[in-house]
Amino acid sequence: MARGLFRRGAKRPTTPPLTGHLGLDRESLPFRLYEKSKQLGVWDPQAIDLTADVAGWPELTEEQRDFILRLLALFVGGEESVVGDLLPVLAAIGSEGRLEEQLYLTAFLWEEGKHVEFFCRYLDEVVGDAGDLTRFHGPMYQLLMYRELPNAMEALRKDTRPEVQARAAVTYMMIVEGVLAETAYDVLIGALDDEGALPGLSAGLKALRRDESRHLAFGLYWLSRLVRASPAVWDAVDARFKDLTPIALGVATESAGQYESPPFRSSVMKGPAAEQLKRRRAYLERIHSGQEPPPLDLDNGRAIG
Repeated sequence: MARGLFRRGAKRPTTPPLTGHLGLDRESLPFRLYEKSKQLGVWDPQAIDLTADVAGWPELTEEQRDFILRLLALFVGGEESVVGDLLPVLAAIGSEGRLEEQLYLTAFLWEEGKHVEFFCRYLDEVVGDAGDLTRFHGPMYQLLMYRELPNAMEALRKDTRPEVQARAAVTYMMIVEGVLAETAYDVLIGALDDEGALPGLSAGLKALRRDESRHLAFGLYWLSRLVRASPAVWDAVDARFKDLTPIALGVATESAGQYESPPFRSSVMKGPAAEQLKRRRAYLERIHSGQEPPPLDLDNGRAIG
């Protein structure tokens, strides 16, 4: 087949191996996200200064340290899980020959690896011996991260139908990253900045949040593509949101812990998590109804307007 014959951005054949220059759709959202990752995602977890955090950690109250550890346990467990859980997505989309999406997903996976590195470094150098952090993983967290997430992602290894992809995308990008991770980052960054505490942790979380915003934008793009191509996919999206909403809100409640008074002024998660759920679903409902959704802000993963 002649080189350059395929329309830019179109699905490409995967066999025989591609050897020609097929072009890239540089205006496509996945490629623009890839460009953003090259510009904004190049930060080094080892370069973040943790000196003030080492000195400041013992000065926090016991409840403040407990609250931060509770959220770090959520972050570490989530980031370690999604590093492996992203591989079936790469394989599924790779089998469809969507080159721009594959390019972005390579950056996506690389960024998740850095997130794991940052949290591991922080626990080693600042917190020290924190014991087994799974003690902070409550029943709802375990249900989501130990069962629902891996099951949804592993299903893609054997079945790449649009409905299966949609269930994976809702679980991973809409719920785990787009609701729980984003809410927890916002809450903890706000708490630390209000107190002027742990600037290294705050800086690392802001870099992570910027990366995660692109992951969320890709998830909205991926689900929008699936829903537009096959209206029946909406049933899978709708069912997955209904199944996971009570679990997600349960995780938000568990992660706030049980304290007589909030350890920080900004330490409530359930309300913001519910708002994130509402926004993600509303965006996709507009796609399903045939309306044009507001454009995505690729710097923060939120719909504009």
